[in-house]
Amino acid sequence: MSITTEEELFGMKRVSKAVAYTLKEMRNFAKPGISTKQLDDFGGEILQDLGAKSAPRLTYQFPGWTCISVNNEVAHGIPSDKKILKEGDLVNVDVSAELNGFWSDNGGSFVLGEDLHQHHLLVDASKKILKKAINQIKGGVKISEIGRLIETEARKSGFRVIKNLTGHGVGRSLHEAPHEIANFYDRYNFDRFRKNTTVAVETFISTASSIAETQKDGWTLVGNKGGFVAQHEHTILITGDKPLILTAENDIWI
Repeated sequence: MSITTEEELFGMKRVSKAVAYTLKEMRNFAKPGISTKQLDDFGGEILQDLGAKSAPRLTYQFPGWTCISVNNEVAHGIPSDKKILKEGDLVNVDVSAELNGFWSDNGGSFVLGEDLHQHHLLVDASKKILKKAINQIKGGVKISEIGRLIETEARKSGFRVIKNLTGHGVGRSLHEAPHEIANFYDRYNFDRFRKNTTVAVETFISTASSIAETQKDGWTLVGNKGGFVAQHEHTILITGDKPLILTAENDIWI
């Protein structure tokens, strides 16, 4: 979305604050013994209290207010009362919403409680790589070069990237141009980031897989070669210098 007025900027800030606050509160609410449906309903109530509508439900009729993926699930995990969170789980929560005609998207992976399975290296790498990538984004920068940075940093950390899940433009809808902000160097993508536009930038850092495959439920994605994936995502406003991180309140970098 191209931001041309103060009203548009206010609208993007407001919806971004809503999804960021919801993500942070869901992460704080998560604990061993609760179901992912309980966690999702908690997030759904926050969105409703803020006047926001769940983007995946509104856009795709997704069977949940948010996407909650656990352990080997890469993304789009369906909240379920049968899926009970356990100590040491790798959990990803992705929250996106619409509010007064504006849309925003953010997400983050975290280890629940004690790191029993040594997931913190993966989670920390994803956070650091996203921060480094976002700090390089400004008007005129090639989208492919940010993908190169993400993949290079992942390899330096001993990981790889998921290549068929990408960041994207956001603002007047959940997914808009630029449609692919890849986690790798796409030599066929000649697009550049445009000043005064809003995009959702996300990392998908993987221990083993490079492709996410859809499961029988039609939603849940898992890696083609197994392993685990950490994802972190911010909605940002691109400027001529450092971007404005609209979803900073989610505290995924703390």
